[in-house]
Amino acid sequence: MDFEIEIRFQALVKKLEGLFGEGLDTQTILFLIGVQELELGYKKFKKHEKTDLMHVAICTLLEPHGYYTFIGRDEENWPHFELNKNLPALNEREQQHLIKEAILDYFEVNQIFETNSPEAE
Repeated sequence: MDFEIEIRFQALVKKLEGLFGEGLDTQTILFLIGVQELELGYKKFKKHEKTDLMHVAICTLLEPHGYYTFIGRDEENWPHFELNKNLPALNEREQQHLIKEAILDYFEVNQIFETNSPEAE
């Protein structure tokens, strides 16, 4: 894995843990991105909704890479995406790298946190 990506990702995790508490992992961050994209604010989610939120996050993260296209929201404001192309076969390490890099891009593009410099706290 790209060492720079991992350092930046750990800096982001540290910032998020300051807001949400310790112990955040990639899955939890995907859930948080899904909640952000749903734009409903605080709500208690059912188990299947949590899975759907993580799917929304993955689609959102991979949209800039051309894998998905946002097609709109349903009557409950859930975002929907269309698959443009399948991901290439990736091993676990390559998947983690792609997701972590996409998460960093998401936080930068949406100006939530600057993640280019691990020293920027």
